[in-house]
Amino acid sequence: MYERISLLLLIFLASCSGLENSEREKVRRRNCKGEYIYRSQNEYYYPISPPTHTPRPPYPWESEVNLPRITKEYFRCKGNPLNPPLVDASDPDHPTPCADCDSRHGLPVIHGKENVYPILLDLLNFIQKRTGKRVVITCGHRCPLHNTYADLSKENKTSKHQIGAEVDFYVQGMEDRPLEIIGLLMQYYNETPLYKNQKDFLAFQRYEKADTGATVQPWMNKEIYIKLYQKSEGRDIDNRHPYPYISIQVRYDRDKKERVLYDWQKANLGYPRS
Repeated sequence: MYERISLLLLIFLASCSGLENSEREKVRRRNCKGEYIYRSQNEYYYPISPPTHTPRPPYPWESEVNLPRITKEYFRCKGNPLNPPLVDASDPDHPTPCADCDSRHGLPVIHGKENVYPILLDLLNFIQKRTGKRVVITCGHRCPLHNTYADLSKENKTSKHQIGAEVDFYVQGMEDRPLEIIGLLMQYYNETPLYKNQKDFLAFQRYEKADTGATVQPWMNKEIYIKLYQKSEGRDIDNRHPYPYISIQVRYDRDKKERVLYDWQKANLGYPRS
């Protein structure tokens, strides 16, 4: 009996709710008014300009004023004793185990003190000043042990990284625009009074031999040699990032007025050990 009464009550309430909604809809339609939209014959649409990319303004810490000055400390060897040993299989009959260094050593001794060639510091700081962006040094000095561990190739054995005369880097925020950075490296020579009217330093030539390991022909003047590695080139333990990067080698010591060449004595005995 109670179940029938409850069911009838639910039906009654539902019907009342439906009647209420239908009455509300009738009132809404009665009060609605429609109007035609008329346009004048000479009306025109305002032109909408295509969207353009607006670069993000730099954060305060990204401005040139807040960038740290690059010193020799940024060139410290990146060897790490926690890296697993590798096997040099260049001679299949006598595979040689190769361990990384422990970084317990200093920089090469240049002009009587621990340092790297000053032109490398000057160029990298010039790039930071002009771009307002951070230079990321991926490889500075390498001791012979880490140099072998980083790249087991035969060509790498005489790398100038071992004597503080080479640096690999890219510019944060300009990773895919390395040619602009190379243009700034050349501009440095045109804007530095020290090189005024010295054609051997101001004029850059292309290195035309095919032994560079890079698809882009390198540039060189009397003092430096610039090589551009694309995303799939020049990869080693220190350059495992996904960007193109630039390598600068020092060819000429302007203070001693002599060529800078790899030397086993300088590479293996020319830096202090702790």
